[in-house]
Order: sequence, then structure tokens, then C-alpha cells
Amino acid sequence: MSRVLVACRLDREGIELMRSAGLQVDYEERITQQEFDRRYVNYDAVVIRSNVKARPVGGKGNLRVIVRAGVGLDNVDVEGFTKLGVKVLNTPESVTRAVAELTVGLFFCLARGIVRYASELKQGRWLKSEAHGIELRGKTVGIIGCGRIGREVARMAHALGMRVLVNDVIEVPRDFLESVEGKQVDLLTLLRESDIVTIHTPLDPSTRGLIGERELREMKRTAFLVNMARGGVVDETALKRALREGWIAGAALDVFETEPPTDLELLSLPNLIPTPHMGAQTHEAQRAAGIEAARLVIRELLGKSV
Repeated sequence: MSRVLVACRLDREGIELMRSAGLQVDYEERITQQEFDRRYVNYDAVVIRSNVKARPVGGKGNLRVIVRAGVGLDNVDVEGFTKLGVKVLNTPESVTRAVAELTVGLFFCLARGIVRYASELKQGRWLKSEAHGIELRGKTVGIIGCGRIGREVARMAHALGMRVLVNDVIEVPRDFLESVEGKQVDLLTLLRESDIVTIHTPLDPSTRGLIGERELREMKRTAFLVNMARGGVVDETALKRALREGWIAGAALDVFETEPPTDLELLSLPNLIPTPHMGAQTHEAQRAAGIEAARLVIRELLGKSV
């Protein structure tokens, strides 16, 4: 019987799906990094999230497949495991809608000052006369990284009447751009023309520090930055200075260089909205990620679809 280590929190339906297919599943959602490094070699498949780093420290062992329940693979040594003949998979479609919805929700929060004014009112301060925000219709959104999530954000933004600019290392299909009345541009043009810049790239050597002091200074002083990708894509030191000195109007971060973040000075800035990497944290997305992860494991170990 093939063995599966689920080394993260996973929807119960996904676990039961693997067990009903005849797999032995050990569910260890609170496993430590040390335990994971020691035990993964004893399993045919492992399922993880961002809670542990998957590195071939013990070689291959029995391992045949790693499934990341979610999108990012920056915590997996894909090259190292691939060289050992271990397949690495993820479940990006399961969280696309959830991340895109939170992204656009943050657009509204930034544009209307929702978080700030709600907080002020809870403290007894009625700031109606100061609460002058902006409408999203007619504004330009610049989307850095036009994969599944970036495209879903583009569709939602277009539906709100926003002008869409996209930047990606590959050519974005013409039919998609036409569907959102969008335009693919270089990064500098996107930064200079956008009212909201939103980031949806993977974290790799080419994107680490992609948005730093130079890029932030190119943005409009009235513009907002949203990072839903990975913390390392944005230089947090430069962003902190940009928010303090008014290079840009505000920012929203769902991801940080260190998680949980420790820079309380950054978190306390009044023009920053920080959220705890909750982009994919909906009941629907978590259920879908669990089921899709289970299906991938079953396909790879048993050669069948469910």
C-alpha cells in the first residue's frame, strides 16, 4: 500500500478521498521542519503548504511526488527533487478566485480609506468630512504577473470600468487582452501610468527585489501598491520609506519577507493595510485545494483519475 504524508492542514474531504482510493494517509498538520526532513523519505507522496520547506536533505528515499496545496513553490527545491526523479506539483486553480477577490477588495479599502475610517469610528471619532476617497471606475490598474490570478484580477477590474495594463516576462495572449481591453507594457510604463499597481508574480531570482526604491519613485504620488505575490518581491525597507515620505499614497501587503512579520514600524504606518497572508483563506478555496491535491496524489501513485 502506498503511503502519503499530509504535512499541513488539509480539508478533510481530500484526506478521505485518498483513503477511499486505498492509500495509507498519515495526517501531521503540526509537523516540525526537523520531523519533516527526517520522515519524508519514508513516503511515496507528501502534501505540504508553506508551513515547511521541502528540500532533498535525505535524498529521495521512497518519495515519488510532492504536492503543494496552493500556488507558490518557493518553499520547494524543485530543481533538486526533479534531478532525483521526484515530481513536484501544485494546485493553482483552486485558489485563483479567492486571491483575486481579496486583491480587488484591497483596491476598495485603499481607494476609500475603509480600514482607517472604520478604526477611527471604533475609537469614537466621526471623520465623515475627511473621508474623501476615489472611485475605481476610470482609473488604471497595472498588473505585474499575468498568470491565472493576474488575469482574474484583470477581468474583475475591467468589470469595474478600470483601464488594464499588464506586465509579464512572456507575451500575454491577444484574445485575453482584447477581452479586458488591456495592453501589455514594459514595467516602467506600467509604474508611471497606473493608479493601482498589483503584484502577482512567483518569487524567484528574477523577481526578488523587483519593486525597490527606483520603481517606487517612478509611481504616481497618488498611486497605491498591492502585493499578493511573495514578500521578497517588494523591498520592504524602500516601501517603508516610500509610505513615510509620500512617494506613493498607500499600500496593502498580504505577504511579507518574514512571516509572521516582525517590522512593527512598517505595520503601524497609517497608509499601509497589512493582512496575514490570507489570500487563499476561504472555505471554498481550501476545500478545492484539498480535493485537487488528493486527486493529483491518486493520479501519480495509482494512475487513475477520480
